[in-house]
Amino acid sequence: MTDSSVLDLAPVVPVVVVEDVADAVPLARALVAGGLRAIEVTLRTPAALDAIRAVADEVPDAVVGAGTVISPQNVADSVAAGARFLVSPGWTDTLLDAMKKSGVPFLPGVSTTSEVVALLERGVSEMKFFPAEAAGGVPYLKSLAGPLPQARFCPTGGVSLSSAPSYLALKNVGCVGGSWMLPVDAVAAKDWARIETLAREAAGLK
Repeated sequence: MTDSSVLDLAPVVPVVVVEDVADAVPLARALVAGGLRAIEVTLRTPAALDAIRAVADEVPDAVVGAGTVISPQNVADSVAAGARFLVSPGWTDTLLDAMKKSGVPFLPGVSTTSEVVALLERGVSEMKFFPAEAAGGVPYLKSLAGPLPQARFCPTGGVSLSSAPSYLALKNVGCVGGSWMLPVDAVAAKDWARIETLAREAAGLK
């Protein structure tokens, strides 16, 4: 990754749950063709690490990362599989240390002001805000910009095509994470053209 910031790769980072590793490459190609290069594959399924490996090996234009990273072992396994960034739903000192040592960019998850301050104290200024809608959404992030202008966020969790522009308009938001461009029925039907169209729509958001 030439840019050390995940937040600046694209306005939207697709949050992908891969059930069948055979879907990983065509899915990633469809997202990249639609303009979404940064792809977060969540470690929620047995296929996840193999999916990351396949995308890293076969889709050179994609910047594939691992999501739902919750342990040092997850960090090690993800980087070994080819993940170029890491995203966690929350963080602990142990997990943060492992992500810092990984050598790849990372977004630790926060949902409270105290967690943001604690990360800033540790030299981390780029974070995932999760679960975005449930944790206060746009008004909450807007209120953080005054006292904590140095913190930048990728809100994820309940973000949709209709709500994404409100997040992206905030000066402390670099991108949003979402899965609306990956409808379950489209993935099941292997309708990669539909996913590419939805990705292109998402990539056009400002």
